[in-house]
Amino acid sequence: MSGWRRLAKLQPQIISWLEVGPLALILLLFFGVPMLIVLGVSFFDYGRVQMIPAFIFDNYIELFTSSLTLRLYLTTLKYVVIVWAVTLVIGFTVAYFLVFHVRSLLWQIGLFLLCTVPFWTSNIIRMISWIPFLGRHGVFNQALMAVGLIHQPLSFLLFSDFAVIVAYVHLNTLFMIVPIFNSMARIDPSLLEAASDAGAGRLRVVREIVLPLSKTGIALGSIFVITLVMGDFFVVKVMSGGQSSTVVSALSTEIASLQYPPAAASSVILVVIVALIVSAILRLVDVRKELTG
Repeated sequence: MSGWRRLAKLQPQIISWLEVGPLALILLLFFGVPMLIVLGVSFFDYGRVQMIPAFIFDNYIELFTSSLTLRLYLTTLKYVVIVWAVTLVIGFTVAYFLVFHVRSLLWQIGLFLLCTVPFWTSNIIRMISWIPFLGRHGVFNQALMAVGLIHQPLSFLLFSDFAVIVAYVHLNTLFMIVPIFNSMARIDPSLLEAASDAGAGRLRVVREIVLPLSKTGIALGSIFVITLVMGDFFVVKVMSGGQSSTVVSALSTEIASLQYPPAAASSVILVVIVALIVSAILRLVDVRKELTG
């Protein structure tokens, strides 16, 4: 009998392992093993067209002692912070409007689908569509000149940091709207009505009720936006006109030049930085507890 009792106690654990086992195996094969290979290659030496198996720290030393690398990381973090802040404001505002100001469920669904319509097309097409709009002879400059607000085209709109940020915001805002919308949709409207009846203003209600109860969506949206921006280089390459560069842009150049060991070292450092940022967000917000609770 004691053996059956032990088996009965172990059965939930066995079932749990069987449930997570296939996913863990897939992650190990398609993420863990490639990352170990990249980590190993990052310690290799290299020539013009070949990798030389070794165990040296030269690639990491060059990364941490290069002023160019520092500028690239600062540029990347600048894009991340600005895009995160803008998408957070837009995402929170749109989600708040859809949840608390659109009473009809049908209208909520319709407006939410309207937000997703641009994402039915390719990211590249949506990004490139900004070029004829923001160019010196583009639609926006021509409209401003037509109404007399400016007398010559604004040159900073395209092939600049401004254009890069606009494209990033356009491409990634939905990834902030969706999680925040899902979190806000779980808030009981009676809480807001009770706070208003108690004399709380709208800003105080948002600050003390809506924001704390939406922190899970904000955390998830932040993770999506930060990881997408830090892992991208094509937007910077096209929208800056080659005038700006990020860590991933430099990494892409190294790969094109067959300099795989320094590219692998850059990849490892970038993964570590992203992991630290995500860990910091998850320490501030216990996403798993919020979702299961």
